[in-house]
Amino acid sequence: LAETHQTLVMNDLRSRVVIQTDGQIKTGRDVAIAAMLGAEECGFATSALISVGCIMMRKCEKNTCPVGVATQDPRLREKFAGRPEDVVNMMTFIAEDLRLIMAELGVRTFDDLVGRNDLLEADEAVRQWKAHGVDLSAVLSPPVKKNPSSPVICCIPQDHGIARVLDRTLIEKCAAAIEDGEKVDFELPIRNTDRTAGTMLSHEIAKRHGLAGLPDDTIHVKLKGSAGQSFGAWLSHGVTLELEGDANDYVGKGLSGGRIIAYPPAGSRFVPSENIIIGNVALYGAVKGQAFFRGTAAERFCVRNSGAHVVIEGVGDHACEYMTGGRAVILGGTGRNFGAGMSGGIAYVYDTIGDFESKVNPGMVEVVRVETDDEAAELRELIELHHSYTESAVAARVLDAWDESLERFHKVISPAYRRVLELQREKKEAVHG
Repeated sequence: LAETHQTLVMNDLRSRVVIQTDGQIKTGRDVAIAAMLGAEECGFATSALISVGCIMMRKCEKNTCPVGVATQDPRLREKFAGRPEDVVNMMTFIAEDLRLIMAELGVRTFDDLVGRNDLLEADEAVRQWKAHGVDLSAVLSPPVKKNPSSPVICCIPQDHGIARVLDRTLIEKCAAAIEDGEKVDFELPIRNTDRTAGTMLSHEIAKRHGLAGLPDDTIHVKLKGSAGQSFGAWLSHGVTLELEGDANDYVGKGLSGGRIIAYPPAGSRFVPSENIIIGNVALYGAVKGQAFFRGTAAERFCVRNSGAHVVIEGVGDHACEYMTGGRAVILGGTGRNFGAGMSGGIAYVYDTIGDFESKVNPGMVEVVRVETDDEAAELRELIELHHSYTESAVAARVLDAWDESLERFHKVISPAYRRVLELQREKKEAVHG
């Protein structure tokens, strides 16, 4: 923080960055120390969760939170007793604690506290052996100012360019769909500076139509180019984003019913299934919807997916980590640590080399073959959709030799989730005789 502020000062505030820090910020004292080291804002996470009832069971990824904080199980969510007022109360106490500390130091406002590392000193009496030899002098030295009157806080309002983002154009062109449900279909270019494309559009749809969104494929937008981060994040039902190109990290983050399609540009000379088309952490926290990618993803694909149905042609390390629902079809190789902490949903992996089982984290899942006709039909339908939307050569080969291909698929599933599906099937059979 001290080095960052020194850079800010020496650049005469040409940078417009507000420095925020977080990590174990719990008390007014923590906030005061962070401010003295240069933080202008502080983030709270664990302490805020505890204020609304979290008891630190440390099993958020298992969907079994006993107090209903980190779960999508309706029965467990009923146990949640937190209120917004609880967080407000905690923040009020922290603010009062900070005010007392500032009064003792003779500091009137929070801005006056920022960067005052001259008010800090190391307490040698409480030094642990682990910290032996750690030199804090650079952190505790005041930043060198090019101009003595230069402040150490951000004094220039930040302009994030929200008024000029691609979504403004999307919202304008989709006005008839949002207001009257008319179908719209158009094409636009996209660049890697166009971040979270589709998110503000989904916000407008949610304001008007709620979580249900619009009827399927009411809005179809074809984009050409390289999309920036968080392409299609929180995409609402009724919106299809078709990308001829590639995309950065966080594609489909929080996908909320929409459909994302991505494939290489026409005329590309590389083999799609051997090249990355989307970056890291795609479909993180996806709730529902569909995604089809002709190409491979980088690391952490479908982490915490809880309902989306997706098809891709290869993934990196840690795919399907903490997955709780949905379906993930991988038509190619995977990296290591597949399915770590996966408590729900099903992943189907097409294993052409025969090494997939060695890459699975066996802590919470089992690896079996496709077991029922219903599962085979579900898998085939998703691959057919993938071929239809992306003209995937891999999907075509799999479908052309379906019986042989089916033998190469592994099904990754949590035993607990398997039992849930069995109970649901038994209940359905009992109802229908």
